[in-house]
Amino acid sequence: MLNKLRNIRWSAVLYAVLGIVALAGVGMLMSLVGKKDNAQVCTDLHVIIEGKETFIDQQDISNLINKTYGSVAGKQLASIPLHKIELTLEKLPYVSSAEVHMDMDGVMQVKVSQREVIMRVINKAGKDFYVDPTGLKIPVTLKYVPRVLVATGNISEGYKQALDTIESGTLKNLLEVVKYVNNDELWGNQVVQLYVNDDKDIELIPRVGSQDLVIGNADSLESKFDRLKLFYNQILPRVGTEAYNKINVKYAHQIVCERKGSWTIDSLAIVKK
Repeated sequence: MLNKLRNIRWSAVLYAVLGIVALAGVGMLMSLVGKKDNAQVCTDLHVIIEGKETFIDQQDISNLINKTYGSVAGKQLASIPLHKIELTLEKLPYVSSAEVHMDMDGVMQVKVSQREVIMRVINKAGKDFYVDPTGLKIPVTLKYVPRVLVATGNISEGYKQALDTIESGTLKNLLEVVKYVNNDELWGNQVVQLYVNDDKDIELIPRVGSQDLVIGNADSLESKFDRLKLFYNQILPRVGTEAYNKINVKYAHQIVCERKGSWTIDSLAIVKK
């Protein structure tokens, strides 16, 4: 028996016992901390709005939370549904994401990221809405008017409810054109509006010059804008800014120019001479 007792590694036993005691202590401590947290009350509400848009502000978010869930200041933390508040905020059409948590001082920290819009659509019925880079529709508001390209003309698609996705080929083409223009410094400064004519062709309204620039749809945009650059760099200096009313680059390898109601056609090969 003594030999068996001598063979026992008492140091290992001691470590095991100490480990069990430590785990029990941690468990008790966590339990006490949890009870303390549940009894702690919310001391304040702090809202951060991220994004360059200002569709909403801190007061809008605070008012919505307090109206929907009651005034959170003074409430016990356990009674405040943080996740539900996040979901409520993310249902707002101007909000892309929301994070809500309590800090160590009992302050509810709310971080809201706003959606970015890149195009305003005014359809032929006079109804308008914004579109974000992913194609989601955002309602207009009198509170804030972002500086984005405006698309007008023969546009049938309207606005049903927030965060609908654009459906028509016309709007999808317009969105791709806007993305291209916004990513190009030259055209970003030159193009001020988009117009859809009766033939469903997209026209660009330039900042400088009186010509309407017809590009058709969003196919082969790089080629079309390269030909427009050729027009500005090689044709316009020869004929003057008032020679043509409309410049059409929807046809492959051609620049079609309208002069006082008649059409003259320059192919890309001729232009390069």
